Amino acid sequence: MRLLHFDGERLVLTDFRGKIIPPYAILSHRWSDSEVLLEDLGRDTYKEKDGYGKIEFCAAQAARDGLQYFWIDTCCIDKWNRRERSKAINSMFRWYKDAARCYVFLSDVSAAADAPQNAWEAFFLASKWFSRGWTLQELIAPASVEFFSCEGRRIGDKTSLEPLVHAKTGIPVRALRNGPLDEFTVNERRDWAKNRKTTEEEDAVYCLLGILDVVIPAAYGEGKERAWRRLQTELEAAGSAPSIIPFSQNDQFVGRESQLTELEAKLFEHNRATKMAIVGPPGTGKSQLALEIAHRARQRNRNCCVFWIDASDTDSLYRSYESITRKLGIPGWDDEKADSRQLAKAYLGGNGKRRYLLVFDNVDDMSLGSTDLSDYVPQSEQSAVLYTTTNRDTAKEFVAPNILQLKEMSLSTAQRMLANHMKASLSPSEQQEAQLLLHELSYLPLAIVQAAAYINIRGITLQQYRSLVARQREAVPGHDSEAPKNRPQENDITGPVATTLLISLDQLRGDNDLATVYLSLAACMDRKDILLDLLPAASPREREEAVKVLSGYGLVTRRPAESSLDLHQLVHRALREWLQRQGQLDEWTGNAVKELYRVFPNNDHSSRSKWRRLLPHGKYALSHGLAEQGGGERLELAWKCAMVLYDDGRWAEAEQLFVQVMETRKRVLGDEHPDTLTSMANLALTYRNQGRWKEAEQLGVQVMETSSRVLVMETSSRVLGDEHPDTLTSMNNLAFTLKGQGLYNTAIPLLEQCYRLRQQTLGPKHPYTVSSFEALQAWRADNVSLNPA
Repeated sequence: MRLLHFDGERLVLTDFRGKIIPPYAILSHRWSDSEVLLEDLGRDTYKEKDGYGKIEFCAAQAARDGLQYFWIDTCCIDKWNRRERSKAINSMFRWYKDAARCYVFLSDVSAAADAPQNAWEAFFLASKWFSRGWTLQELIAPASVEFFSCEGRRIGDKTSLEPLVHAKTGIPVRALRNGPLDEFTVNERRDWAKNRKTTEEEDAVYCLLGILDVVIPAAYGEGKERAWRRLQTELEAAGSAPSIIPFSQNDQFVGRESQLTELEAKLFEHNRATKMAIVGPPGTGKSQLALEIAHRARQRNRNCCVFWIDASDTDSLYRSYESITRKLGIPGWDDEKADSRQLAKAYLGGNGKRRYLLVFDNVDDMSLGSTDLSDYVPQSEQSAVLYTTTNRDTAKEFVAPNILQLKEMSLSTAQRMLANHMKASLSPSEQQEAQLLLHELSYLPLAIVQAAAYINIRGITLQQYRSLVARQREAVPGHDSEAPKNRPQENDITGPVATTLLISLDQLRGDNDLATVYLSLAACMDRKDILLDLLPAASPREREEAVKVLSGYGLVTRRPAESSLDLHQLVHRALREWLQRQGQLDEWTGNAVKELYRVFPNNDHSSRSKWRRLLPHGKYALSHGLAEQGGGERLELAWKCAMVLYDDGRWAEAEQLFVQVMETRKRVLGDEHPDTLTSMANLALTYRNQGRWKEAEQLGVQVMETSSRVLVMETSSRVLGDEHPDTLTSMNNLAFTLKGQGLYNTAIPLLEQCYRLRQQTLGPKHPYTVSSFEALQAWRADNVSLNPA
């Protein structure tokens, strides 16, 4: 938990994780369009925001009440950190309950000094604060709740205004007085929120978590109804084995009964360790089948833990394991330096008495960058592991011969799916048209969903949509150069999903050009967690409308609370092919690079959550574009990405970008420019951290343009001067490289020279000087022990 306080005129944010939390005040309010966010606190302009007035009010009132610290949701939670945000949602009720004072700031209630109650009472009862979902727990949880007007004047508290609050909200007095909430039924507590509104539909459920004493991970984008079902499942499963299934059971799931039967029989037979894989092309419903299995496993065996793991890339895998360690309360789960994957593997592998099912979704390669997935799969006699993948060879490596090949959906199942997604029921005369359309869509679930969305929005008939399909395929012949050649239904731009996408695109170009711009940008970034901040707009409202249009057509999946969206891989691939055919892929890649450079932070620790989310997009845009795209922004983005990868210990990935930056700077700036030397020095450090001593040494020599290792300084000296800090850094780095090769007799004199110069230029107490001295002492001792007289 972070808390705010003022040190003189300076606003200070203190992290109390792992520490005793001091008494604090907490603010309840409605968000405006200009709130001070956590990321704003590092800038000098946050005082210019309208929301700063509420910070000043809360601080002043807390001081009057003898409290130094206070908490405000706008700037005490890192919105970029998905793990922190989900944890905060589940902790909010407790934070308000534990607060010494809760101040309700009513921005729409005015009360003059010493005004009688009847002067402001009507405004108080009409305040929008009473209509919001999240303010319900902010009213119920704290023992002390005080109400203030927009002028900051106190108009009463929960006790003195109890008759008015009870009449307005319908909440029983016993609950308002902090009586035990379990005295009220779940339905009674749900009713307290029935007339309240939230910005995101899922928050209508999440705002009740504390009131119902339930913990579930936030899964924004799932919709209100699914969130309710997941909440209900958690309530019913109280006391059963802990599980994480981030998606609700799909009410529109149809068919696949024979596959379900086979999976259930093999995964859970004889109570022994079993591994299986579902294999099939993208868009065929592998994840939906696995999701159905996961929910059935939990429903039929309440002692079985079920954990869903996104294995599509390294970052997603890591976040999934973090959720598991937190859910199970594994010691070390809250240590940022701990490897959650190893913690979970050891815990689950050593807990032989508990049965569990692990679902690894979207496994297309055993090797996720530098991560070998097989290294993190727990081994236990009670384990059942299910993989979904498009790659049969990958499935063989994991589970051969237990592979379930997902075949084309049957006509009857496809008909049921189409009917489930259509607003209007299909008449008997439309059944033949439905069969023809489904055949043209290859019975592919994703294409069926997008077609139904278009038909519903445009209000057209199935026959009319079939005509659009025919015209689209006539207009765009050819093959998709990016698609794998062993998947015919997705090989070209006339494939089912590409066809339904392009039909929607044709309509969007006339209805909402901004939505088309967003799709074009998204095609040039990683397809998951595309931040809305990357999508330019004249106003937040304009951006929101464009994203709603895309969501309505089934082209994107929203993550509202994370302010981002996802694209299905088939949609992403078809968009890139479409841009290529239009001759615009290079242009839009350059545009994506510019937007990424605009929001990408430097590699300071305080921005770690933000750059970790942006990094996959930066890497994708840089790897798929030409060096000339994006101009100077591309070079600077590559440098930023390389630096954050280096700080994250991902040496091999950092190396690739450092090489790009170095070669470009050599070509544009010359070998002796300070920026070129910095690039080369960082690349040398990357080699060194990978134990590639010779390469690090050779590059160090190249940096300094000398014929010996020690002369590494001469080039830097000509450009920067013998005592320039960058020159000393180069000298220090080369010394470490030489020492890493065991060349103490060369490394020690070089570090001695560096230490003397740092004393002269930086001073004896500077951290760099102290670091050089400590290293020098240790090296001398090592050298003596290795080479005794």
